[in-house]
Amino acid sequence: MEYLEPILLKDGRLCILRSGTDADGEAALENFIRTHEQTDYLLSYPDEIRFTAAEEGEFLRKKTESADEVEILAEVDGKIIGLAGIGRVGGYEKVARRAEFGVSVDREYWGLGVGRALTRACIACAKRAGYAQLELDVVADNERAAALYRSEGFVVYGTNPRGFYSRLTGWQPLTLMRLELDDVSIPESRSTETV
Repeated sequence: MEYLEPILLKDGRLCILRSGTDADGEAALENFIRTHEQTDYLLSYPDEIRFTAAEEGEFLRKKTESADEVEILAEVDGKIIGLAGIGRVGGYEKVARRAEFGVSVDREYWGLGVGRALTRACIACAKRAGYAQLELDVVADNERAAALYRSEGFVVYGTNPRGFYSRLTGWQPLTLMRLELDDVSIPESRSTETV
């Protein structure tokens, strides 16, 4: 899905939120690794990342070409400083109305409104794609992120006490959150034919 939106950060700098291309692979991968080095709240560790810049570029291109998935890059002064995306929960009809959401922002840009802008952009894309529900998991100790999601309308629907096993702290409980979206219709391109 294509996306493009300029925003002003709290410090007055211009940030461009946009879908990615093959050419963004290296910069997006560098951001991905950097953000995963900066916090223990994300799914993976930098040494677990096994994809190349070319593979990341292909991933970005496919998301941009998709009718119902997106990966949005946040760019300031030509530098990728954040990533966020939505992806379908699965390909079966019973879960076709649900999408998963994830976001990461370079620590240098925390507190400037990047995470909120990326979250809102993904919510808008999920509605545009026709999803009825957007879902995420957040490490329970990540109160700042959970507060952001609550302020955007996400509600808690459960917990997983053994969601992540951290190298640093052991078990990390995950809070499961969801956002019901206004538009519950599913575009024809996503509906599954029945036999």
